[in-house]
Amino acid sequence: MKTITVLPGDGIGPEVTASAVRVLRSIMKHSQQDIQFVEKKIGGAAIDTYGTPLPQETIDQCQSSDAILLGAVGGPKWNAQSMNIRPEQGLLGIRKAMGLFANLRPVEAYQALIDSSPLKRTFVENVDFVIVRELTGGLYFGTPSERRGANNEQVVDTLAYSRTEIERVVEKAFQLAMKRRKKLTSIDKANVLESSRMWREVVNQLAKHYPEVTVNHQLVDSAAMQLITNPGQFDVLVTENMFGDILSDEASVITGSLGMMPSASLRSDKVGLYEPVHGSAPDIAGQGKANPLATILSAALLLRYSLDMDQEAAKIETAVREVLNQGYHTGDLQIDHQDDKIINTTEMTDRVIDAMNQNNAVTQ
Repeated sequence: MKTITVLPGDGIGPEVTASAVRVLRSIMKHSQQDIQFVEKKIGGAAIDTYGTPLPQETIDQCQSSDAILLGAVGGPKWNAQSMNIRPEQGLLGIRKAMGLFANLRPVEAYQALIDSSPLKRTFVENVDFVIVRELTGGLYFGTPSERRGANNEQVVDTLAYSRTEIERVVEKAFQLAMKRRKKLTSIDKANVLESSRMWREVVNQLAKHYPEVTVNHQLVDSAAMQLITNPGQFDVLVTENMFGDILSDEASVITGSLGMMPSASLRSDKVGLYEPVHGSAPDIAGQGKANPLATILSAALLLRYSLDMDQEAAKIETAVREVLNQGYHTGDLQIDHQDDKIINTTEMTDRVIDAMNQNNAVTQ
């Protein structure tokens, strides 16, 4: 029996996680794996109930789970809270408590959505890459980070990494590259930063253990340009925390919609946290307008990386493509289809499940 902790969170979070759980329950009917779902609170919902964005019982439950599925946190309702009890602190806190050091952000071009991209069709149609971002070190966590001087006229932030921190995320990227097209692009600023020079050293050392993987080093400013001018060249990109934060947000607009972007945050074992990239969208919460596909695709990543269920993950991803190719979409998407059909959250989930069931019937 595998345990998945579900953290619906705020805004549209409860709607999209409910959709993903429906999809997971459906696909498990055709597998030998038993799964139980346990729901806990995080973010604003936890503040309302417990006075904290990350209750201890949520941490305890997550630490005893095989995987975590998260919706979204935050909203204007909690904007007046002090920084240490803002909903977003729940997300940062659970990542830290679980030791999740590698964030995976897949970026894939869906044929039905290509014309929604701000880039030309020829730039986008072959895009299929993953950004691996170091998640728990670097400039965001280094100390000291403070104002200095008699009048606070000076400021210092610290970019700090240990070799071990770099090794573990780069190792994860090499392992991922071996399962894909065996191309790894390491992104740094080695012409300026000592931390990047160590980063490059580690990549070169680990590359000796993966002779099948082609390794390319690229400066972050060049990589930012190449993501726009030639995104189809990439397979797996690995980089430190701040560079990854910026580049993954840049990459998220390539395919035309945040509503299609899943993510996974992993550690050395198979435990991970899976969530859509989009926010809590409180303005449409409870109206059936939420796009559940990013969360459904995050559930597919959960199956692949935490439960070793690659075939089931692929079935979910195939079903999503088929539904989009049939012209079905929620209102946030623009579909290139002669008979496009706007449907609500529940209907989109129904379509994905129907497509999975039809594919299962064909393969049996």
